[in-house]
Amino acid sequence: MSEKKPTIAVIGGTGNQGIGLSMRWYKAGYSLIIGSRDKNRAAQTANIIRDKLIKITNSASIEGTGNLEAVTRSDVIVLTVPYAYQLETIRSISKALENKILVDVTAPLVPPKVGTVQLPENGSAVVAAQNMLGDNVSVIAAFQNIAAQHLSNLEHNIDCDVLICGNKKADREVVVKLAGAAGMKGWHAGPLANAAAAEALTSVLIFINRAHKIKGAGIRITDGTDNHER
Repeated sequence: MSEKKPTIAVIGGTGNQGIGLSMRWYKAGYSLIIGSRDKNRAAQTANIIRDKLIKITNSASIEGTGNLEAVTRSDVIVLTVPYAYQLETIRSISKALENKILVDVTAPLVPPKVGTVQLPENGSAVVAAQNMLGDNVSVIAAFQNIAAQHLSNLEHNIDCDVLICGNKKADREVVVKLAGAAGMKGWHAGPLANAAAAEALTSVLIFINRAHKIKGAGIRITDGTDNHER
């Protein structure tokens, strides 16, 4: 008997990163609910994804609605809004998050110097989310270092790894599986406090993109040998 896949809500799912992740999970057979402050825009985005992948998958459902309804009807919530709206958005859906997993993709990018590490005073944007929500919500940090253009291009494999931080190993493992379903290797990277390293790496990668004129730099974990298993 196959394991039942959780229903995923992607909050901020009308943005580039949210759309890319949604496309990959929908292709892998997960049921998706796109959440947005504008439920009509969320519905339009869901229809676009469904139409684009209609020849690839019909085993899962995808729809769009408002943020709060999307969270209420889902098992795992993925937050993909810009840093400036992170805590405001979490506050608006907090009552529906209790006893659920919140996967926070937030990297604290502060324009105009997004290529410079600018961690918040408490050390981590995702830790700030956990502090706001309390212990009844399991916040997991993941996907901060994956460029949106890689996610939305389903024609190529993503040659990047995902650092997954959280205080509960079982909940991290849920997200490791989601990373795998989206075509990436997920790594248990320790407690939520370690998310500061992943958040900082986002600015480092942006700087590398600019300095070396490349697109979508990412990270890979290796044991230093050429026979490392992916």
